[in-house]
Amino acid sequence: MKIEQIYTGCLAQGAYYIESNGEVAIIDPLREVQSYIDKADQAGAKIKYIFETHFHADFVSGHVTLAEKTGAEIIYGPNASTTFKSTIATDGQVFKIGDLTITALHTPGHTMESTTYLLKDKDGKDYAIFSGDTLFLGDVGRPDLAQKMGSLTMEDLAGFLFDSLRNKIMPLADDVIVYPAHGAGSACGKNMMKETVDTLGNQKSMNYALRADMTKEEFIKEVTDGLLPPPAYFPLNVKLNKEGYQSIEKVLAKGQHALKPREFEVAANETGAVVLDVRHETEFAKAHIPRSIFIGLDGSFAPWVGDLIKDINQEILLVVSKDRLKEAITRLSRVGFDNVIGYLDGGIEAWTNAGKDTDNVKSIPAIEFKSMITDDADSKIVDVRKESEHLSEHVVTAENFPLSEINNHLTELPQNGEFFLHCAGGYRSMIANSILKSRGIHNMVDVAGGFDSIKESGVAVSEFVCPTTL
Repeated sequence: MKIEQIYTGCLAQGAYYIESNGEVAIIDPLREVQSYIDKADQAGAKIKYIFETHFHADFVSGHVTLAEKTGAEIIYGPNASTTFKSTIATDGQVFKIGDLTITALHTPGHTMESTTYLLKDKDGKDYAIFSGDTLFLGDVGRPDLAQKMGSLTMEDLAGFLFDSLRNKIMPLADDVIVYPAHGAGSACGKNMMKETVDTLGNQKSMNYALRADMTKEEFIKEVTDGLLPPPAYFPLNVKLNKEGYQSIEKVLAKGQHALKPREFEVAANETGAVVLDVRHETEFAKAHIPRSIFIGLDGSFAPWVGDLIKDINQEILLVVSKDRLKEAITRLSRVGFDNVIGYLDGGIEAWTNAGKDTDNVKSIPAIEFKSMITDDADSKIVDVRKESEHLSEHVVTAENFPLSEINNHLTELPQNGEFFLHCAGGYRSMIANSILKSRGIHNMVDVAGGFDSIKESGVAVSEFVCPTTL
């Protein structure tokens, strides 16, 4: 028996390769599927099944392409419906992989078709569960993504999730291994652990959602409390996963279209494409195409693209080094952005050599920021981190305009004089700078290194104090 977790950090997503006696099952594959095919070929094995734990919202799965290339059977749990050929398993249905068996345990709650797959070894002993978004390490899947189905509410789904956990998962033995679909950083949960594999026994002891003495009412309240709005691209990814999509090869062929500066400029003007600059934030700050949007590859690239660009059908032109072009197109396609129509041949150097205008971002080190705000106590400081980060600790006079909501605060920014912008380390604030510049706002100053550097410089910060009960 071979089980391999294939973890993709930028999506905080785990796919799984299971092999036994010449047969293979893949669980929740990524869109680019060749690596799974190569693993099976190298082992002289055949991919027999593709198990989907649910209709994913945060990424486009590779199930359709993998089935087309291998002839493997796509398996979904009860209540699923697809426009492509698939098998909809019944609760408790057993599938055989070599000497192993995989049992579909219907665990609705995150979504109504959510299914956990129980793997039993050759002796019939419960060995592991592939829990999808039903059970994470330290958390459970958010119950608000499928509430538009009929008259179901978020609270209804949370109630189903409570029952699923207690009736299907918690009765399993403590030594059963838990393989979730996501880890820390995913928008599919609230408070996931950084670890990606654990035992069920440890989760029973430390995961708030698995407390034995918890009532359903308490569970519903805790699970639904503090949920941030889901990113706009989530429903669009669900649609692709239900109905299918074009092959990654076609997406790559269309996107790897080299455009000279003049051609690039014409394409941007005629198509209304977003000019997306994916270089490092320091490179973008030095020089970039006016009104281009920065979202760097060396960060949570795909989730921020989905959260900020909104429409997965939007045409995109890339500013990217040629050696990372394929990576950029691939990572965009993972969240359904398939309309890259070309890239700037020769990059920003070719653009400037062609005599085209560039813009830049004024950026200062934290120590200079400290002296400037000391001299001007009325300086406006904008913190674009999440609200929870800001509440934890922040520059005393800073206002919190989270990056995902930055467009809602444009009228609150000063029209005259400079203001300061920062995040935690510099990545998100540069995204915010690019968005503001695209809106015609240019009087901000980026604090390089973000809050981490600001705190090290000795700027006064305010820390959250947990209230005491008298």
